[in-house]
Amino acid sequence: MTQRGLKIATIGGGSSYTPELIEGFINRYKSLPVKDIYLVDIDAGLEKLRIVTDLAKRMVEKSGIDLQIHATTDREIALKDADFVTTQFRVGLLDARIRDERIPLRYGKIGQETTGAGGFAKALRSVPVILDICHDMERLCPDAWLINFANPSGILTEAALNYSSIRTIGLCNCPINMISDMAEKFDCSADDVFCDFVGINHLVWAKRVLVKGEDVTAQAIEKLCSDSAKEVMANIPEIHYDPAFLRALGMVPVSYLKYYYMQPEMFAECDRAAKAEGCRAEVIKQVEKDLFSLYQDTALNVKPPQLTKRGGARYSDAACSLIDSIYNNKKDIQTVNVLNLGTNADLPDSAVIERNCVIDRDGAHPLHIGRTPLKIRGLLQNVKAYEQLTIEAAVTGDYDKALMALTIHPLVGSATTAKQILDDILKENREYLPRFNH
Repeated sequence: MTQRGLKIATIGGGSSYTPELIEGFINRYKSLPVKDIYLVDIDAGLEKLRIVTDLAKRMVEKSGIDLQIHATTDREIALKDADFVTTQFRVGLLDARIRDERIPLRYGKIGQETTGAGGFAKALRSVPVILDICHDMERLCPDAWLINFANPSGILTEAALNYSSIRTIGLCNCPINMISDMAEKFDCSADDVFCDFVGINHLVWAKRVLVKGEDVTAQAIEKLCSDSAKEVMANIPEIHYDPAFLRALGMVPVSYLKYYYMQPEMFAECDRAAKAEGCRAEVIKQVEKDLFSLYQDTALNVKPPQLTKRGGARYSDAACSLIDSIYNNKKDIQTVNVLNLGTNADLPDSAVIERNCVIDRDGAHPLHIGRTPLKIRGLLQNVKAYEQLTIEAAVTGDYDKALMALTIHPLVGSATTAKQILDDILKENREYLPRFNH
């Protein structure tokens, strides 16, 4: 920690999520003495960075705390002697996400930002960038923690942990949202809910649900069976599971599992939406436009409630909570993305898993799992193999590894279609994928 206090560098500081991050640090100021936050972005994001920085400064001024907000396009200045680095970048901006979602639809496959062929394209663009950041950190702040919530979070975290020396923990808002949903269903505080999460990022199951120490898993499943309430994740279509399936599964699945368990229904909805109101990325583009119009209001000095429409609610607050627990050696339990290292006997040690972990000054320590239930094991191992091939392809620019990664993904599942999608991805992302240009 610097003599002045904690220094935070946020890569992708011009993101619409940044006000939630600033709010999180303001709310924890008494226990977490953050003194300098550097918001970093690229030249193409300068206007958004300026708007977000101005709002962040108004939020800090309203709070009355001693916290300085800095905006820069010089990553080295931001990283120099940083204590914590957070990442929330999007390579290629929303236009790239639109392509990610629309390319698979051409071939009758689900187009989604982090799952399937769309998530694959995003990973190819993003893995080299996260590793560039890590290598800069190795020079400029080798003892800092990297808290990654850029998507696909599990893949980027695994790349950082296997290809750099930086201490890295990945985050996702799905487990937090699932806990909040259970709290709502059981009419209790989120602090009263414990979910025993097993799996990997965007492919996680709550194997058990406890409320005030009592196992309520069966009741939770019944509530899901009878529940026609809103979708937990704002960015996932509201299509409900068949009750017979949920009872057979005997676990609470993350919303993203609908893409696997209900492929035809989810594809039909993605395709319909893309032809009617636009794909999710096109909808988000308008949401972001509206948000940044709000952010420019000089009277605004708090995080606006409209941010919840963005689809990533609680991401940033989870990051602040994680940093607080590391800094203050809290030894509390949070669900994060960490190296497996024997925690799950059915996955490689080098794999990153999403798991309940004890958080202290030395990082995240996953609670032992042992064997994975057979009914989810095959899907889990399949998607993890896809992830590891994708990382190898992104690092090396190896076309064959990329083709095999896409071919074995359950949401693609065809060598012919995989090659068509891959060729389109490489063609339409040429400027972001120099490793493949040979």
